[in-house]
Amino acid sequence: TFDASTRNVIVNLGNSQSLAVRSREHSPLVFDDPSRFRREGTDMEKHALAELSQARTTSNATLQFLALTARNATESSDFVARASATYRTPVDYGTGGGIGGHLQRVAALIAAGMPTRLYYVTYQGNSFDTHVQQADLHSRLLMYTADAVRGFMEDVKRLGRGDDVSVMIFTEFGRRVEENGSLGTDHGTATPMFVVGRGVKGGMHGQHPSLTDLEDGNMKMTTDFRRVYATMIQEWLGYDDPHAILKGRFEPLGIFR
Repeated sequence: TFDASTRNVIVNLGNSQSLAVRSREHSPLVFDDPSRFRREGTDMEKHALAELSQARTTSNATLQFLALTARNATESSDFVARASATYRTPVDYGTGGGIGGHLQRVAALIAAGMPTRLYYVTYQGNSFDTHVQQADLHSRLLMYTADAVRGFMEDVKRLGRGDDVSVMIFTEFGRRVEENGSLGTDHGTATPMFVVGRGVKGGMHGQHPSLTDLEDGNMKMTTDFRRVYATMIQEWLGYDDPHAILKGRFEPLGIFR
């Protein structure tokens, strides 16, 4: 079984591992459908994997590493499948397709006691890459996001974990100000970030970027996004030296009570 005192699991819900959770030390659990998060294999492969995962101690360091990896994979697969299959909630996560389902799975894992402090979920494909007909599409995507996040926060509150959870919402890149020829906008630089949680001081933190004072058609960044990371690392996760992680000095924003 998982032991929160010895494990530090990162959970990435999606079809593939995101660059955002790549690490030298921690390999995340990556899955989209919990019921398919398992090693299929032939009967012979399953038997070999079972034997390997049951090996407890050995003087061979390589074999010990493989045995531990196999055991962790088997235990995590069973844990995820069981947590998802048995979870029931009256909370509505909206109709936004995958994002609401992913957040509901996160709630299920929290309820089951998954020993992790970090879950990463994402929209599939290029949902927000609105080069064409942006107005209606973007409005609909924001509604999906709002419904899913509201549902998730309501669900974790129902579980008695509302004070333990914060959500950071971000995108890889922003949009330009000027409309293109397809009623959309092209790739930009500056973009908003959102932090949601009962411990957050609500409101806008930082300076709103100008829509007229532009740089090559882009809004100028007014708050370095790494300050938001520093905030989450230090103020939320409680690590005193975010500068060592971020490879530079980025002052936290003081957004938590």
